[in-house]
Amino acid sequence: MKLNYRRTIFVGFAFFLICAFWQAYDNIIALTLTNKFGMPQTYSGIIMAFDNILALFMLPLFGALSDKCHTKIGKRTPFIVIGTILAAVAFVALSFVDTMQLTNIRNVKDIDSESSLAVLYDYDYGNTVLRDTNGNAFVIQEKFDRDTFLSIRTDTVWDKDGNDVTGDTTYTGQRISPYSEYVAPARQAYAWKATLANPSTVIFFVGLLLIVLVAMSIFRSPAVALMPDVTPKPLRSKGNAVINLMGSAGGVFVLVLGMVMGTGNAKNGLMNYTVFFSIVAALMLISLVIFLLTVKENRFVQEMEEQSRRFGIDESTGNDTVGDRKLTRSEIFSLLLILASVALWYMGYNAVTSKYSVYASNILQKDYNMTLIIAQAAAIIAYLPVGMLSSKLGRKKCILAGVLILGVAFGAAYFVGPTTPVLLMNVLFALAGIGWATINVNSFPMVVELAKGGNVGKYTGYYYTASMAAQVLTPFLSGILMDNIGMTSLFLYATVFVAGSFVTMLFVKHGDSIAAPKTSVLENFDVED
Repeated sequence: MKLNYRRTIFVGFAFFLICAFWQAYDNIIALTLTNKFGMPQTYSGIIMAFDNILALFMLPLFGALSDKCHTKIGKRTPFIVIGTILAAVAFVALSFVDTMQLTNIRNVKDIDSESSLAVLYDYDYGNTVLRDTNGNAFVIQEKFDRDTFLSIRTDTVWDKDGNDVTGDTTYTGQRISPYSEYVAPARQAYAWKATLANPSTVIFFVGLLLIVLVAMSIFRSPAVALMPDVTPKPLRSKGNAVINLMGSAGGVFVLVLGMVMGTGNAKNGLMNYTVFFSIVAALMLISLVIFLLTVKENRFVQEMEEQSRRFGIDESTGNDTVGDRKLTRSEIFSLLLILASVALWYMGYNAVTSKYSVYASNILQKDYNMTLIIAQAAAIIAYLPVGMLSSKLGRKKCILAGVLILGVAFGAAYFVGPTTPVLLMNVLFALAGIGWATINVNSFPMVVELAKGGNVGKYTGYYYTASMAAQVLTPFLSGILMDNIGMTSLFLYATVFVAGSFVTMLFVKHGDSIAAPKTSVLENFDVED
C-alpha cells in the first residue's frame, strides 16, 4: 500500500491557502493593532483570540455539517469554495480600513523624520505616563531632553548611561535600544490617543475582521478532513506530512513576500499593507482554482474505500477488524488526553506566533520574517523524515520527542536579547520548526485514527476545538503577562505550557500508527505508517 503523493499534494492546496492566510494574519494584524491602533498587549490579545473564539463552535459545526453534505463536487469542496472566496475579498477590504487608520495618525507615519518624533515628544506627555519594555513607569520629558529624543533612530544604540555608541565596535558593555525603550512606547501611546479620539475606525476594522474570520471558519475543518477522507488509515501520518509540507510552503511564500516588502523592518511599522493583503488574497484564489481543477473529491473517496477493502482495513473503527463499535473507556480517556496535549502545546506555540512579530520588531529590533522563514524551512525539511520515524517508532514517541525539542527551543529563546547575535535566534527557531513539525505530523492522525469512516469531520472538529480553546485563552493571558511583567516573559510562558503537554502525552495509550500491508518488496523502501 502506497500513498498517492500527486493526489495528496493537490488536496494540500486547500491547506496551502489556509496557511498562507494565517501567516499573513498572525504577523500583520498583531502589528496593526499595536503600532497603528496603539492597543495595549492585553487588548490586542483579546482581538487576536477572536478567530479562536469563533472556532470553538464554528469548526465542529462546519466539520459535522460537511460530514452530512453530499453534492456532485463532494462533501468538503463546497465549503472550501465558498469560504475561500469570502475570506479573500474581505481580507482585501480590511487593508483599506488599515489605510484609514494611517490617516488618523498621519503625524507619525514617517517615524524617522524629526517632525514626527517631535510630535511624539510634545504630545501632552507632561500628563501622560508610559511604560518601558521592562514595565517601569516613566514620564518621557523627565527622561531626556528634546534634542536627545529627536536623535533616536531605529538603529540607535546607547550604553547604560545614555551615551550614543551606535556603530562603536570597540564598546563591549551593556547596549540599550532607545527605539524599543522609548520611541515605540511613545508612538503606541500616541496611536492609542488617536484611536480613542476617533473610535469608529477601530470598530469598523474589528467588524470586518470578524467577517474574515467567519469566512475562514466555514472551510477550515472540511479542508483538513479531506486528507483522511481520501487516505487509508495506515498512510495518514505520511499523508499529513505532505499536507503540512504544503501548508508550510504557503507560510514561507507569505514570509518571503514580507521580506521583499519590508513588513518586518522596525522602520516600516506604519507601512500601508494594501498591496501585501491583495497579493495574499490573489494567492488564495489561485490555489483554489488549482484545487478545483485537480481534486475530484467523490472519485478519490471511492477509490480510497476500495483500496481499504482490498487490504482488509476497516474504515469504521481504529482497528483492522471488521465491525462498527463505540470507543472503549480506555480509548475515550486516550482521546481526552490527546486533546488536552493539543490544547497545552497550542497554549505555548500560539502565544509565540501571535506576538513574535511585535516582540521581534519592538524588543529584539530584528526582522521577524527571516527567523520565521527559517522555522518553516526547518519544518519542511523535517516533515517526510518524521513520517518515516513515525512508522518505525510510533506516533506517540515522535510527538514526545517533538514536544521536548520545542520546549528546549522556547526555553533558550527566553535568554535572547537585542544584543544577542541573530544567528542564535535563527537556530532556536529552526529547532522549534522541527519540533512543531514532529508534533503536527502525528497529532491529528492520532485523533482521526479513533474516528469511524463517516465522522472524520466530527473528529476533526474535536481536534480543532481543543486547539482553538487554547488559542482563545493564550493571546489574552500572555498579553496580561507581557503588560504587567514585560514582553520578555513571552518565551517563559510558552515553555511552561509546552512542558505540560509532555506530561499529558505520556499517558496516552491509543491512536498510534498501524503498519500498512506491503504489496511488493520495493515498498519496504517507502515511508509508511
